[in-house]
Amino acid sequence: MKTQELLNRYAARELDFQEASLAGINLKGVNLSRADLSRTDLSRTDLSGADLSGTSFHQANLTNADLIRADLTGANLTEVNLIGADLTGANLSGVDLSRADLRCANLHQANLTSANLTNADLGGADLSGAALKNACLNGASLSGADLVGADLSGTNLTDSELDGETKCCGVSHHWVSWHGDCLE
Repeated sequence: MKTQELLNRYAARELDFQEASLAGINLKGVNLSRADLSRTDLSRTDLSGADLSGTSFHQANLTNADLIRADLTGANLTEVNLIGADLTGANLSGVDLSRADLRCANLHQANLTSANLTNADLGGADLSGAALKNACLNGASLSGADLVGADLSGTNLTDSELDGETKCCGVSHHWVSWHGDCLE
């Protein structure tokens, strides 16, 4: 599906775009709030600055997507693939990211207040300066994650996997960009 077709259908109040192929298209700054993008391929898509509040991305592929400063307030991101995605400064307050794959994602200064990250994989993710206040990270993998300057007040870390490579203090590496894979 092309960008203009998607925007025209959304403007006509169509909200169901499940299983669409939208890989690599430019959706910078668009409004797709409350759309259903479940199981959609959005890999390498530019969604920076987009209004995606209340949108369902259940099991969507957002590998290496650009979500810088996107508004995802209240979105459903369960079981989503966000490997290598750039969510710098994104608003993810109240989102459901349970069982999401966020390996090597850039969440620098993202707002994850009251987010549900139960059983999410955040291995190697940059969470430096992120707001994780009252978030649920129960059973989440934080192996090698950067938590320098993150606000973890009230956060539930029960059964979370931390290791010696997780950085909680010191100097953050502050990723400049991500252009590769995070495969071990």
